[in-house]
Amino acid sequence: MGDMEMNELSPNDASRFSQLEQIISPDMVEWALQKTYEFARLMSYYKCAMMEIETKLNVLNEEFSLRFDRQPISSIHTRLKQPISIHNKLVARGLPITVESIEKGLNDIAGIRVICSFEDDVYKLAEALLKQDDISLIQRKDYIQNPKPNGYRSLHLIVAVPIFLEHEKRIMRAEVQLRTIAMDSWASLEHQLRYKKGNSFDESMTDELKRCAELSVELDVRMDHLRSIIYTDVSNTVLPGLENAIGTVHQS
Repeated sequence: MGDMEMNELSPNDASRFSQLEQIISPDMVEWALQKTYEFARLMSYYKCAMMEIETKLNVLNEEFSLRFDRQPISSIHTRLKQPISIHNKLVARGLPITVESIEKGLNDIAGIRVICSFEDDVYKLAEALLKQDDISLIQRKDYIQNPKPNGYRSLHLIVAVPIFLEHEKRIMRAEVQLRTIAMDSWASLEHQLRYKKGNSFDESMTDELKRCAELSVELDVRMDHLRSIIYTDVSNTVLPGLENAIGTVHQS
C-alpha cells in the first residue's frame, strides 16, 4: 500500500495493514490470484456447457414447432451455482475446497431449467436430447412418475456435454430439469412460501401444499387431454377417458 493510502487510514487501521503486509508474502498473494483465476476459468467452462445445451434445446424446439405446429418449450432458464452454495455443498459432502473437487464431485454447478407446455413434451424433449451422440446421460431422476413426498414434480437429468475451446475439448456436466408450466408454478410458489424468512411452516401448511400439488397434476392431465383433442382432431366424446385419467390421479 502506498504512503498516500496509508495516510488516509486511521492509526489503528494503518497498523493492521502493516501487520498484514508482513504476514502475507508476495507468493501467497500470487497463489490466491492463481486460485481465483482457476475458479473463474472453470465457471466459464460451465457457462459454455449451458450455452451448448440451450442451443440444442432451441434447435429441437424449432424442429418440433414445424412438425407439430406448436412450440413445446415455453421458456428456458440457466443458472450457475453461486460460490457460497458451492462451498457449502463441498463441506456437506466432506470434499476439499478445491477446483478439482468442484469439477469431479459436483454435478449441478451448471443448471438448465426447461419449462414445457405439456407433460408429454417433457419426455419427448428429454428423449430427443439424449439421442444426440455428443450427449451422455449420467443420472436420471423422474419426479413426475415418482413425486417427492412434498408433491414436487420434475424430470432431472445429469448429462455430460463437450465444449470446444481454442486448443482442447472438455467434457462438462450439467443438470437439466424439465417440467410443465403447472409444475414450475407450484415449485416456485412452494419455495417462496416454505422459505419465507421468519415463517414457521407447520403440518397443516405442508398438507395444503400437497393438495395444491395434486391439483397441479389434475391440471396437467386435463390440459394434455385437451391438447390431444385439438392436435389430433379427435371428437369431444372421449371425455370418459379424461375422467378415468383424473380418477387415477386422485387415487394415487
